[in-house]
Amino acid sequence: MDQILSNLSLLVEFPVVNLKILLDGVMIGALFVVVAYGLALVWGVMNVKNLAQGDFVISGGYVSWWLVQQGFPALLGVPVAFIVMWGIGWVAYKLIISRVIERDLFTSLLATFGLAIMMAQILNLLFGSDTQAVDLGYDTLYFFDGFIDVPIAKLIGVLMAAALAAGVVVFMKYSRMGQAIRATAQDARAARVMGIDTDKVYSFTYSLNSAICGAAGAIIVMVWLIQPFYGIAYAIRAFVIVTAAGLGNLPGVIAAGLGIWVLEQYGAHIFGIGYQQAIAVLLLLLILIIRQIQQRRNRQALK
Repeated sequence: MDQILSNLSLLVEFPVVNLKILLDGVMIGALFVVVAYGLALVWGVMNVKNLAQGDFVISGGYVSWWLVQQGFPALLGVPVAFIVMWGIGWVAYKLIISRVIERDLFTSLLATFGLAIMMAQILNLLFGSDTQAVDLGYDTLYFFDGFIDVPIAKLIGVLMAAALAAGVVVFMKYSRMGQAIRATAQDARAARVMGIDTDKVYSFTYSLNSAICGAAGAIIVMVWLIQPFYGIAYAIRAFVIVTAAGLGNLPGVIAAGLGIWVLEQYGAHIFGIGYQQAIAVLLLLLILIIRQIQQRRNRQALK
């Protein structure tokens, strides 16, 4: 308890600590926003809760890490991971996901959970269980007499994540496939009547989500650590963000992604880094409780 009070007093006595926490939260949260947006696509269009979301991220990170081990530039890993994970997502859809779209919630959860376990085990067999990272060799910027450090690699990661998110938004808004995806999300049956091949839309959507996660993973490995069984951490946070923001709400996803990660950073500072994952789970439970209360109120109002 004394340590918690001491950590709280630091926030008051040294306001610059708050700035450091905010910067760290925003820089890492931006990457989770991209992952959550991919989940929101699959959830909103296909009504599939993809528990393998985090494992797609880790897989993309390993694609980038492997390329670096072969002597290729680290930044090349982002587009390569996007392409490779697109193919993996397409195969996963054809073999597994296409069979559970019309099934109940439990079936889709079970199928994607099995996919997540399989991917984690394959990564473990191929690359081992050690943590890995890519060192870009870039300098670190220091502010406030060196108290705040901002690695240039993290800045590059934020910019690449923003460019990826912007590219997906533009594609969804102006391309014919993007319009077909939005139409299918609104009413799949009406979309089929209008001549849209919904199976093709589903396949494209799941592959796009996998590719987005792969590119995000290639960015994450440049600023953080990856390990075959770290996928659950990304999946939980993506679910928290999408649940808090709601489906089809991109500004909400951005706000929730940045805000939730800032809260996690504050929690880690106050209670200790060991509680950071627990904070994410607690936030998910609180959001689910709030959503349940709101739904009950709406049902009562309709009566």
